[in-house]
Order: sequence, then C-alpha cells, then structure tokens
Amino acid sequence: MTHIYIDVPISAPSAPAIETNVHGGSNVNVVPTTLIEMTLSAENLINADVLSKSDPYCVIQIKEESWQEKYCEIGRTEIIKDNLNPEWVKKFLINFNFETVQKIRFEVWDHDTNGNDFLGEYETTLADIVSNSGRQFKGKLNHKSARNAGHIIIVTEEVAACKKNIQIEFHAKHLEKKSWFVRNDPYLVLYRSNENDGSSSIVARTEVAPSTQNPKWDKITTKVRTLCNGDYERSIKIECYDNRSNGDHKLIGTCHTCLNKLSKGPGDDNIYALRNPKKQHKKEHSGFLELISISISDEVSFLDYIRAGTQVHFAVAIDFTASNKPATDPQSLHYLSPQRPNSYEIALKSVFDIISHYDTSNMYPAFGFGAKLPPSNEVSHQFPLNDNVDHPYCSSIEEIMVHYRRQLNTVQLFGPCNFSPVINNTISIAKQYQDGKHYFVLLIITDGIISDIKHTINAIIDASKLPISIIIVGVGDADFGAMDELDSDDCRLSINGRTAERDIVQFVPLNQFLTGQHVRCQADLGKAVLAEIPDQITGFMKSKGFKPNLPTDNSDVK
Repeated sequence: MTHIYIDVPISAPSAPAIETNVHGGSNVNVVPTTLIEMTLSAENLINADVLSKSDPYCVIQIKEESWQEKYCEIGRTEIIKDNLNPEWVKKFLINFNFETVQKIRFEVWDHDTNGNDFLGEYETTLADIVSNSGRQFKGKLNHKSARNAGHIIIVTEEVAACKKNIQIEFHAKHLEKKSWFVRNDPYLVLYRSNENDGSSSIVARTEVAPSTQNPKWDKITTKVRTLCNGDYERSIKIECYDNRSNGDHKLIGTCHTCLNKLSKGPGDDNIYALRNPKKQHKKEHSGFLELISISISDEVSFLDYIRAGTQVHFAVAIDFTASNKPATDPQSLHYLSPQRPNSYEIALKSVFDIISHYDTSNMYPAFGFGAKLPPSNEVSHQFPLNDNVDHPYCSSIEEIMVHYRRQLNTVQLFGPCNFSPVINNTISIAKQYQDGKHYFVLLIITDGIISDIKHTINAIIDASKLPISIIIVGVGDADFGAMDELDSDDCRLSINGRTAERDIVQFVPLNQFLTGQHVRCQADLGKAVLAEIPDQITGFMKSKGFKPNLPTDNSDVK
C-alpha cells in the first residue's frame, strides 16, 4: 500500500537525550522553541522542457549555526509531472529555535533523465517564515538567466501533540465526463484549512483511477496531525480531478468535510455531492463522493520498539579498491595522518557514535572489500578487518579503527568495487532473526562507481523483505549517480520485473559535510545518514505485524 504522507523523520539521538534536531544541527543540547510542519508549493515556474512542462521538485537546505560554512540538505519533495504550479504533498518537520539564526534555502529543479535543470532558488531565515503575519509565506525564486522564475510558497504550522494515524478510503459514483471521447482518469486531492487566513494546504493525493466514472481509490494513510493538526472540527476540502497527461488536470468537483464527521464512518452523513464552483448553476452536482472506510489508531513510534527491547545491530564494510590511492599518498582518501582522521574514519565514527547506543551487544562485524589479501594475493570482496573469518566482530569503534589502519598496511588496494557480497552476507544473518526483536544496519563506505550494479540491486530487493537498512556514504569526488538510483526515495527500486518491498537505502556524499572542523562534520553527517532509520524500522515492524510489548509502569520495581 502506498503511504500518501511522508515527513522528515526525527533521527536517532547521539546522546541519552531522546529528542533531538531533525535537520543536522550539531548542538543537541538546544531545546527547540517549537516543532513546526512545513508544506511547500510553487507558482509560475520556468518551463525547462520543450514538448511538455517541467517536472519540478524542491530541495530544502538549512544552516543553523554561525560556524557552518555550507548548507545541509534536510530533504526534498516528491517529483510532480508536467506542472508549473506544483503542490507538493511531502511534509517537513523542523525544530524552530528562537535563539538561533536558522538560514534556510529552497532550490527548485526540473527532473530529467538526461540531467536535472535548475529552476530557481530562494534564501531566507526560518524566523522570517514563522513570523509572517499571513499563513502563506511567498518568496521570489532567483535564476541568473530569467527575470521571472516564479515563487516558492511556504506554509508552516506548529505541530500539535497528536500521536494518531488514520486510514481513509473513498469511492465516487456517476462522475461528470470531462471529455466527449474518453472516460475520466480521476484522482482526489485533500486539503486542510490553514489557521487565520482562510487558505488551504495539500495533505494527501490518491493515485489515478484509469478510465472510469465510478472510481475506487486505495486507502489514504496519513497522520491526524497532518490532516487537521489534531483539530477534528477543522475544515477539510476534497477536490476530484480528471488527470491529463499534459498536466492540465480538469476539476470535476469539490466538497468539504471534517474529521469529526468522517469519524462517524460510512453512511448518509459521509456521502458528498461534488460541485464545480465554476459552474453557472451552483446547485448542479458533478457526481458523488462516498466514504467506504475509516480507521484511527495510535501511532507506534521508533522509540516504542526500542523501549520494548528491539536491538539495532551495526555492521560496516569499507572500500579498499585502488581508486582510493595508496594510504601513503597524502592525496589518498585512506591517507593516515597523525593530525586528523581521513574521510573513512570520519564516516565510521559519525555513524557509530549514534547507533552504538542502540546495540548493547558490543559486537560489530567489520569488513573490507576490493583488496588483494596475502599470502595468496587473491582479490576478496569481503574480508574481516580482524582477520578472523569465524568471528569477524569488533567490540568498539577504537578496535574497528585499529584493524582498519592495520589492513591498510597489509593488503593491496585493488578492485573491482562490488557491493552485493557484503549485502548478501547481511541477508544471510537477518534471515535468522525475524522475530521483531532485531534490526540490522549495514554501513558501506565507498569512493567510487559500483561494478556489480545489477547484482547489488537484486540484493537490495531481497534485503527489503528483511529487517535491514543500508547506509552508503560516498567519499571523494567520484560520480555517485548509481548511488542516487539505489536511494530510491521517489519510486521503489526495481529490476527485471522485481520490485523492492520498501526503501531501505540512504546515500549521503561526505563532501557536503566537510568543513575545517571535522568534529562538527561528524555530528551533522551522523544525523543525515541515520535520518531515515527510525521510519524504516517502524515501517518494517508494522508491515510484519510486530507490535512493541511495552513494559508496564511497575516493570522496573524490584
């Protein structure tokens, strides 16, 4: 089932404090003034396509400390096809800190298989957005080659403490045909009314039901805080459109409701006449929308599973291919300097410092790949850093580092760069632990292009059925295009008719976090690479029907 609502998940903490920033700031001791939800849309964008319209998406970046030299990406919207006035469904949860100047930048791009086209950018501060007197904040997009690149529209709202999920299912009957020659291809868009100014923001969009006047759509899965921010009387607008391939979708009709009314369930109260406000005769309707089912349930969080005893197991695989250059070369990504850690060590420590809090076993399998091993001088695509094939575990980050540095002076960097062996090894282990009490996170650190991309995709598809997440950190300046393909945020990874059950890969290029202060870089990198892990864990557990067995209030009394 497709989940309509997506937000930026709260990352796992790097210290005992549970709640932390969701977007890369390293000062985890700062208590946020409030948590806000951000909704984005745009208008009058540049058309970068010749035979159709732009397919826009927006990248959101933030810089919240004076020491930060670069913006840090906190997320990106979905891609909307053929639309110069997109309304993105994806939401972003951001901690707003009153005492901090949080600079924020929005970049709008046209998605294209031959290379994405830049459509414009807008920079401001989070304070300017949230202090805007109207609910909608509008910023003029800048583009060096266009005088008018359109506007970005930002809507923010303080998030209510409402931990409930909702599933709603609709069908429609007797929809008015929008073309004499073919049937409609209808879909629904749900909006919630914004406070104070009477505007509305998109919260969900169904799939398109092909060629029918009586469509039934898949269930919409979202959060109550997204649909109405916990206000069951807040107005919800539902629009029904006929989908057009050129992006010029035709409005069939509109109706209004609220969650209080919807929660009564199927029946006469939840049958709505769809009306087109552009029609001359307002009493005429263009079909009926009917609620089929609704369910509201408590939201189970990542922390609920952790508190119930779920262990997050951490494994690492390090690229020892020749493209890194010899460790004795100061230009090498493996260069061992007494003054500062190299790129691989930064990536290792940044992830370990966070995830080790959730793995109490103190047993971390650590591997290398892509090197020739003595004495046989054969290439290995997976060798234990500690040279113990039967027990490839290290007890700490310090032990991993010691073995990593020793191997650089022992093995010969070679190739090719194959990912599938280490992924398949993790699969073989995870298959033995499918009781909801164990989850495996594999960190792969690499500098280059994958040599076994087809085998890797097949391995990831196999892993998507198991309690596994894969983090890939790219070091150096190589072309990481294949990594973006594996990090399939917008569509499920697929090959030869096989499709992943869920998105389990997160790719982050290290260079966007490198600064003169590598300690700051480690904190920001750790949060970025682990940002999707909580949602991936809860998503897997829920898909398999695992519920956290939380202890009672008296469980710790002895």
